[in-house]
Amino acid sequence: MASIPAPVSRRGRGAGRRWRPQRAGVWFVLPAAALLGIFFAYPLIASLWQSFFQTAGGESTFVGVEQYVRLFRDPLVGKSLLNAGIILVLQVPVMIALAVGLAYLLNQSWLRFRSGFRLLTFLPAVTTLVAYSVVFRVLLTTDGGAVNQIIGVFGIAPVDWLNNEWWAKVAVIAAITWRWTGYNMVIILAGLQAVPAELYEAARIDGAGKWQTFWHVVLPQLRPVLIFTSVTSTIGALQLFDENYILTQGGPNDATLTPVLYLYKVGFRQFDFGYASAIAWMLVLLTAIIAVIQFRIMREKP
Repeated sequence: MASIPAPVSRRGRGAGRRWRPQRAGVWFVLPAAALLGIFFAYPLIASLWQSFFQTAGGESTFVGVEQYVRLFRDPLVGKSLLNAGIILVLQVPVMIALAVGLAYLLNQSWLRFRSGFRLLTFLPAVTTLVAYSVVFRVLLTTDGGAVNQIIGVFGIAPVDWLNNEWWAKVAVIAAITWRWTGYNMVIILAGLQAVPAELYEAARIDGAGKWQTFWHVVLPQLRPVLIFTSVTSTIGALQLFDENYILTQGGPNDATLTPVLYLYKVGFRQFDFGYASAIAWMLVLLTAIIAVIQFRIMREKP
């Protein structure tokens, strides 16, 4: 009697069919994963490893956590963190408030030429960092700068914008606020346009005014967007480099020195790459802590 072939497991055949598209997907993902590993993961791990070494006379010596202990004894690290904190506390809230106000205004149906105004507000965001920083440096020149000429019309004495410790901070804050307000405005505007029209109608029926509608309806709906813009703006403030490097070189008297600019000076001027890597990882840890705290505070229900 002829033997009957054993039935083929459906599970096995199905598993084979499912594996083929997965294997094809792996080949598609592999180039991007390789680039990510070479240009992101490897440098990240290498910089962490390098932070445990000290280079002297062309030779690297393992020093353990000595580079991190050195951070607490370095007054310039504290000065750079203080400067970044001042910029963060003063600039980020002002910029987010301006972005919310502009987005709310440019979302009104009665405003004519809304598209043109939105474009003009967003244009600074597409300006290259170096170009606009150079323009601000020319505008803020003490002798003959356009800003001093304008305020001189009103009888105000020229301000030494880039050579006075306090005014240099103001100049940097003004520059980055001009650059990034439009970028955050577009994100917040997208959040405003996602607010259901029924909420506005319900607020109007309940007798709420424009301010009450904005405060009790619009802002709660914008909470996720505000969290995103606040966290990204905080990270940007802590990583500030281009503006203060071009405007003031970190001066005067290190008044605009930030951690990234100090990292640059230590690594590429003093060639102390081990200590520069330690500064970088300190900044990564600090940024993560501040972002988590900020996220938790803003996520809480009022």
